[in-house]
Amino acid sequence: MATKVVLDFEKPLVELEEKLDEMRVCLKKTARDDNTAETEALSREIEALESKVDTLKAGIYKNLTRWQKVQLARHPERPYTLDYIYMIAHDFIELSGDRHYHDDKAIIGGFARIEDKEAGFSESVMVIGHQKGRDTKSNLYRNFGMAQPEGYRKALRLMKLAEKFNKPIITLIDTPGAFPGIEAEERGQAEAIARNLMEMAALKVPVICVIIGEGASGGAIGIGVGDRILMLENAWYSVISPESCSSILWRSWKYKEQAAEALQLTAEDLIDQRIIDRIVPEPVGGAHQNPEQTASTLKSILIEELQQLMSRSGEDLSESRIEKFAAMGAWTEE
Repeated sequence: MATKVVLDFEKPLVELEEKLDEMRVCLKKTARDDNTAETEALSREIEALESKVDTLKAGIYKNLTRWQKVQLARHPERPYTLDYIYMIAHDFIELSGDRHYHDDKAIIGGFARIEDKEAGFSESVMVIGHQKGRDTKSNLYRNFGMAQPEGYRKALRLMKLAEKFNKPIITLIDTPGAFPGIEAEERGQAEAIARNLMEMAALKVPVICVIIGEGASGGAIGIGVGDRILMLENAWYSVISPESCSSILWRSWKYKEQAAEALQLTAEDLIDQRIIDRIVPEPVGGAHQNPEQTASTLKSILIEELQQLMSRSGEDLSESRIEKFAAMGAWTEE
């Protein structure tokens, strides 16, 4: 049985929940022993502790620091791209290879169908996203979600295929960054990402990008140019990770928390800065606490956004997409 991952700021809550579980076991025992007085007293104690747990939980997750949100975004139990694909869509057909060099397992993609019978919506879409592993073996297979040039070239090939058949594109971003190895540089990492930026800006079909976990640097923006940029509540999106920022500015990783504050990389920060367009709510405690609820919320939002975008012409989409990104980073000096 896998050990539950508990983050530092969650420990007080977990300790109370463990105590609550112990009291519930005791309650069952006293109920079996037909000890009415003790059962009633224990029930009142459990009720009071449940209220305390709910209050503490709400307080912790409502007031997370930026660094704590980074930790939550990296939680190993958090849903990844394939998890969302299978919860949101069906008939997923994975397409592989960049037709030049290799099939990068850090980026997956293919056609899938998103449906909502009650809303009368059914649409085939191209879904592309970073994929991490759950253990050492699968992380090595997926290269920890760090794509190489062939991954971005595969993504572009699939986007062009979607454009050919006039199908919307959804990208799911979750990466600590593009792979920094020398072999990736030799095969043109920078060129592959730059070409994706140029080509995605001009696509004549709707493009929706969703940051589901980590959104670091060029590794994220390489599949992140879209008409609508959505971001899960506890994800982060930045030009650099807090640790790398700390090592550059302070020559040490010890200042990662200060770096996270300075980078302003949370969903709330980025919607204020107009970098993203919409925040996707998560259950209390993070997406991993209730993946199905998170996926259901994301699906509803995606359908809503797709219905709006699909009514627009290809030329209108590409022109407004270019204007959208050109306007980012504007500032005035007083």
